[in-house]
Amino acid sequence: MHAAEPASIPYRFTNVRIGGGGFVSGLVYQPTAQGLLYARTDVGGAYRWDQASGRWTPLTDWLGAADDNLFGIDSLAIDPADPGKVYLAAGTYTTAQAGNAAVLRSNDRGAHFQRTDLPFKLGGNELGRGNGERLAVDPNDGRILFLGSRDAGLWRSDDAGAHWARVASFPAVATSLSATAENHWRRQAIGIVFVVFDPSSGAPGKASQTLYAGVSTRNTSLFRSTDGGHSWSAVPGQPLGLRPNHLVRAGDGTYYLSYGDEPGPDSMHDGAVWKYQSVEGRWTDVTPLPHLAGQPSGYGWGTVAVDPENPKVVMASTFAHYTPKDELFRSIDGGAHWQEIFARSQFDFSEAHWTREHTPHWIASIAIDPHDPDRAWFVTGYGVWMSTDMRQADRGGQVHWQFQDAGLEETVALGLVSPAQGAHLLSALGDLDGYRHDDLSVAPLQFSAPPRYANSESIDNAGLKPELIVRSGYLRYPFGSAIRAAYSEDGGNHWQAFASEPSQGQGAGSIAIAADGKTVLWFAADAQTAYLTRDFGKHWRASEGLPAGARVLSDRRDPQRFYAYVAGTGRVFASHDGGAHFHVIGGVLTGTSAPRAISEVQAAPDSAGTLYVASHDLGLMRIGDDGSLRARAGGLSEVSSFGFGRAAPGKQTLTLFAAGVRNGLQALYRSTDGGAQWLRIDDDAHRYGKIRLVTGDPRIFGRVYFASSGRGIVYGDSLGPEHP
Repeated sequence: MHAAEPASIPYRFTNVRIGGGGFVSGLVYQPTAQGLLYARTDVGGAYRWDQASGRWTPLTDWLGAADDNLFGIDSLAIDPADPGKVYLAAGTYTTAQAGNAAVLRSNDRGAHFQRTDLPFKLGGNELGRGNGERLAVDPNDGRILFLGSRDAGLWRSDDAGAHWARVASFPAVATSLSATAENHWRRQAIGIVFVVFDPSSGAPGKASQTLYAGVSTRNTSLFRSTDGGHSWSAVPGQPLGLRPNHLVRAGDGTYYLSYGDEPGPDSMHDGAVWKYQSVEGRWTDVTPLPHLAGQPSGYGWGTVAVDPENPKVVMASTFAHYTPKDELFRSIDGGAHWQEIFARSQFDFSEAHWTREHTPHWIASIAIDPHDPDRAWFVTGYGVWMSTDMRQADRGGQVHWQFQDAGLEETVALGLVSPAQGAHLLSALGDLDGYRHDDLSVAPLQFSAPPRYANSESIDNAGLKPELIVRSGYLRYPFGSAIRAAYSEDGGNHWQAFASEPSQGQGAGSIAIAADGKTVLWFAADAQTAYLTRDFGKHWRASEGLPAGARVLSDRRDPQRFYAYVAGTGRVFASHDGGAHFHVIGGVLTGTSAPRAISEVQAAPDSAGTLYVASHDLGLMRIGDDGSLRARAGGLSEVSSFGFGRAAPGKQTLTLFAAGVRNGLQALYRSTDGGAQWLRIDDDAHRYGKIRLVTGDPRIFGRVYFASSGRGIVYGDSLGPEHP
């Protein structure tokens, strides 16, 4: 690069509009500032609500690929006495391979953060992630914070989150087997799920002396300290046999707790809501729905909330009650009587049309505006709903709900296609099937059903017939089943399921369609080989020469060529007979100088028999499918994903976009000369964690689409001036 050439070029980044799409696991209001609300998500970071604009502002997009694990927010806390302060307990997974957890602390409402790494891990996308809040700030002394960990007990900070020490006196049940839970994946530690201060036990500048902490166990679970957190004892008379998940204090000193037999959100079959009057030491079961003694109720209780201005107004939600739906309850007499809210509710689907196909579930958090009792929120597994006339229910009227996800995008894209004609973007998504976006600023309906998939995991279009598209996906219990592959002949407007499936494999796997659209190659997950069809599933033929776990793709120009690769290895395969037989590509992909960990392979859009191979160790190279080296992209390593876009004005070479490392900096880069020179196009405020999918737009120079672990789909446009 010449000295006069820039190292980066400015871009404007915007989310492709879908709206929500993931689990918003918690909502927290700041009590002293008008309209100041925060949201945490299980994989998409944290957000701040801007009531004036009616939009969410993402707070964690500055995290880079090395900190991808911090996008799962296991808890969020505010300082009740200081509207500027917000804290995030960040960490997505507790597995050995997951990155560190940290407490992120801000003095300016999340505009900037400082970080303290923790000596234990958090699980923002694990069991119990809707419980909380496990992080709390003393309302009388903002220097004091407590954090309930999953597997390391209770922790305390006396300097506003900068340093932490374990509270050795907390009961050992917090790290016992009973404070764990198991799902289909593995047994997971849940630990301490909430910490709540009693502000009346202190005074401004004088630390609160009484606080409560709850452990996710069916044994004795609620503990209290009356000496500022130094010693702890079990609260007498508490219910046993269920796990607590939320505790909220009403203005009159009454506490309300919600319980479930499991921590959620995967399952919950039983539960209760209890009222605890601490002065009298009295416990009262105020569960809104009747419960037959000795029998599971069929639903848990996900959360409970109290109007900050009226201690008699209580709201609670069922949890994991999929049939027919979860329900929201409201009481105006301290839990003595309840009314169902959804029975007298109207939902506005106009801002995100796809929400018509969903009913509220995973209601793990309810928030009532401390300055406006008519404004109430609840979360779901797919976003956030808000009402501005909540008290209509108290007068026998109808409550209206708006889907408030402008700016909050938490979908996880598993496949992206930008065709040469038709819609500019087609996507395959986890949990929401997929979308055709003719307008990137409008949240459309999902791909038309049938079929309808819970997950679409792979999508491809024919290189010479761009409006002929295939996708693979699957439904999950209890939602039914469908043929796991579909095709569209009109650019994704209408879909038809394949006539049948191969006899092998489960799940979606990867799917590819030949350049002329006449052959489809599908390698379903868990299958031993790929299968090809020339009549959209009426007949299938097993392909030969591919190992289990290979990912398939098609040549963009030659209908007889297909390819496959095994991610994390150095093996790439080619077929010259329409996918019937594959052989290992040798040449530059073999020997001691070959890539050892391939991350992605793509066929060149403009040349038959040409592949681009990205690897973690050797960066990006262009090869022939005979193994000959055509070119190496200069200066990039650790490339996780890449894609092609329209050539720069006056050039013939397609633009390359890549997420990788250059001069030690992991970032998003662009090249207009085949990879000889690269410019950084993201910036320190817009990094989005680990970028997993990248593609350019073949019709708009400079346009890039990409997706990370949980911030939806982002597109970027150059702000110029243009350089290579």
